Amino acid sequence: MRTRLSYAWEQLRASYWFIPTAMVAIAVAVSAASASVDRTIDQVWLQPLAGIYPGGPAEASTLLSTIAGSMITVAGVTFSITIVTLSLASSQFGPRLLRSFMRDTGTQVVLGAFVAIFVYSILVFHAIDSTDSRTFVPRISVTIALLMAVGGLGVLIYFIHHVSSSIQAENVIASVGRDLDQAIDALFPGEGGTARPAPVPPGAASAPRGLDRPGHPIPAAQTGYLQAVDDDALMKLARRRDLVLRLLYRPGDFVVGDSDLVIVWPGDAADEEVINRIEEAFIIGAARLRLQDVEFAVDQLVEIAVRALSPGINDPFTAISCVDRLGGSLARLAERDIPPAHRYDEHGSLRMINDAVTFAGIVDAAFNQIRQNGRSSAPISMRLLESIAIIAARAQTSEQRDALRRQADMIWSGCTEVLPMEEDREDLERRYRLVLAALGKHSSPVSATLADSVPQ
Repeated sequence: MRTRLSYAWEQLRASYWFIPTAMVAIAVAVSAASASVDRTIDQVWLQPLAGIYPGGPAEASTLLSTIAGSMITVAGVTFSITIVTLSLASSQFGPRLLRSFMRDTGTQVVLGAFVAIFVYSILVFHAIDSTDSRTFVPRISVTIALLMAVGGLGVLIYFIHHVSSSIQAENVIASVGRDLDQAIDALFPGEGGTARPAPVPPGAASAPRGLDRPGHPIPAAQTGYLQAVDDDALMKLARRRDLVLRLLYRPGDFVVGDSDLVIVWPGDAADEEVINRIEEAFIIGAARLRLQDVEFAVDQLVEIAVRALSPGINDPFTAISCVDRLGGSLARLAERDIPPAHRYDEHGSLRMINDAVTFAGIVDAAFNQIRQNGRSSAPISMRLLESIAIIAARAQTSEQRDALRRQADMIWSGCTEVLPMEEDREDLERRYRLVLAALGKHSSPVSATLADSVPQ
């Protein structure tokens, strides 16, 4: 259930209708409340008060119609600017960055503010009564509309500043980097984190029944990207029905419809209830989400860097900024506990076998394409080695060090073949030796062989 709620909230955050709709609903409630107060309080008593609108019905109607017309016009202009910004971001940084721009709360609030002021002004306009029998001017409501209009000017100024700064490469990269850090904090908390799987009680692990026989495969209901998996629901089901579930995909993978998604042991326990519960635990959609996919934010930074390194753009500084963000996030990840593939219940019985993410896999996703596309660029290769040295200083396990050493070796061996200047190769060598110093004595035989080729 919590996964479904998180998924729904992620979808709402990436929409342009949720926050504006909520603000319009608030405007409707405020207009009803202020009009009710206006009808309750003696209007003659209100007139002498400073700041309360003193005009008659005609003046109030003109004022409210002017505010409503101007606000809906500005809302249209704001929407047009937003669409242009999305188009510019898609062409400059990649289409996968559009979701990050659409999740921007500031833009959603700006759109909602203008539409809400328009709705409020229209509702207050209809509350004015100028018939022959009586005259009613909702003075408090008109005063609030004036204050909203003045506030709308401030919102417009904020929007212009916000849009101009949001499309700057440094701010885009910083925003994606924050998304990556948040994903790391959520998916890989430190000791005592709630998302960490339960440890195996000493001596309590038992061999699950039925593993010596073929399991029952459960196919995917549709084709698309696996966006989220409700691990808690699957764990409860496995405990209650004494099952072992092997998940063949993890969030971020592309799933073909009718292909095996989960294997259930024992196979004869996969009745209709089990199949339905397992299918409900998987969310498959048209695009990847950062909800449970830490590599999605990594791929976004990599895409920006690779585009910046393309011959048509040739912007190494943007690529270097991406490498810096990736290095900082991976250094953060190196100090976290990555959940293992096997997950046990509180009694030590194996319940789930996941296609678990690994530190080496994330390192490869972060650096492979940048290394390949920036092979002939000395600044990119040097910054990659500097980032690897920073990560290596925080590495906790030999597996982490091996993954970092492998990347450093490939950068060194690849760049020394294409860099024509001896000075550039010497600078690269110095940074490579920084990586070796940070890694210490932890190295694989293949890495040691490559290291022997470094000039002494």
